[in-house]
Amino acid sequence: MPALAPCPSTSTPSSSSSFCTPNVHKSPATMTTYGTIPTASTGATNLEYLTRAKQAIKTGLGTRQPWKLMFNLASFNFPHTISEATPRFKTNINYFRMNYAIIMLIILFLSLLWHPISLIVLGVLMAAWLFFYFLRDEPLMVFNRVIDDGVVLTVLAVVTIVLLLFTDATKNILSSVVVGAAVVVVHAVLRRTDDLCDDDVEAGGYAVGSSS
Repeated sequence: MPALAPCPSTSTPSSSSSFCTPNVHKSPATMTTYGTIPTASTGATNLEYLTRAKQAIKTGLGTRQPWKLMFNLASFNFPHTISEATPRFKTNINYFRMNYAIIMLIILFLSLLWHPISLIVLGVLMAAWLFFYFLRDEPLMVFNRVIDDGVVLTVLAVVTIVLLLFTDATKNILSSVVVGAAVVVVHAVLRRTDDLCDDDVEAGGYAVGSSS
């Protein structure tokens, strides 16, 4: 317990044995601050963004059709004429578009297995596509100017092609695109559309059963 120091003399002392309690200075670390407003945590923002990304991916995958329906062998035959193949192709492209996109990505991934740098670049590009195009809720602003979605799409496509071509995997990328496109075209032409759901097919006015 600290010693009590005598009070300074005054003109009218109230007592001859008055003592003062010494001032005890609190360090800034022990002082409590009041009235401060906590700032928003960046962790909550990152969690919200990841939740949105997960929801967008689930929504996109929700448009995928069952693989069993897509590769139903009983629904394959050769079209007799071009006029029969054209509406069949358009209907299948519209109906199985998410399945076709997954097939293209799988073929591209397999072609880049022996090029790890290209795989890393591909992952970064996919993140850029998600951030700048698919998961944006607001228009993209650059120097206080709104950038049109068409411009964003064009720039991302050009950057994607250029970066992948500069990773010494040009032949693999081109071959995977050609193989994937061939698989999509062959399936879309050979797959009959008479057993597809009418509500999910909108192919420019063509009836689902027109290519049966």
